[in-house]
Amino acid sequence: MRDGGGPDQRIGVLQDEVRQLHRAIASHAIVDQAIGVVLVLGGLAPEQGWDVLKEVSQHTNTKLREIAGQVVAWTSGGPLDKDVRHALDVALARAKAAAQPLAPRA
Repeated sequence: MRDGGGPDQRIGVLQDEVRQLHRAIASHAIVDQAIGVVLVLGGLAPEQGWDVLKEVSQHTNTKLREIAGQVVAWTSGGPLDKDVRHALDVALARAKAAAQPLAPRA
């Protein structure tokens, strides 16, 4: 007996993989859009956007893709959870402060 089952089983496995890839692509697109929103809101460098979303995700104990979805929907008038909004404000302030060069002392 061979591993992998018959053709019908292999087709089913491949169909599952295709569905998972479609979800991953959609999720990645939403995260990329949310990073763009964060960059515009905070006037941040591109590499900081991911860090801000990750920080919000960690501080709200919410999956990053869910945070990203809320942020993107919020730009079109959708709701943004108050805890997410607070964590986003804090993370943006922290990222802005980190990006500011220190002024030379006189």
